[in-house]
Amino acid sequence: MTKKRKSRGRSKGGKGSAVMIQCSHCGRPVPRDKAKRETRWTSLVEPSLARELRSHGTYIARERVVKFYCVSCAVHFGLTKVRAAEERRYY
Repeated sequence: MTKKRKSRGRSKGGKGSAVMIQCSHCGRPVPRDKAKRETRWTSLVEPSLARELRSHGTYIARERVVKFYCVSCAVHFGLTKVRAAEERRYY
């Protein structure tokens, strides 16, 4: 059978099965190594107040938000682009 991608769409290599996680948007179960990961840093302070505090040299804490998306949701949100056939196989 032909291979569409060199990595078969995953990053596990020869490790066997991967842990299943849920997509943050649709809830679909996806292998962790296949899911697309997005990390965002959000400030706990509103921007106008943060700007004023930063000018005085105050440290402002940020919260890390990690989301995992299935491939279809990642394409929908623009995290992943659809590539040409030649680009898929070799990169």
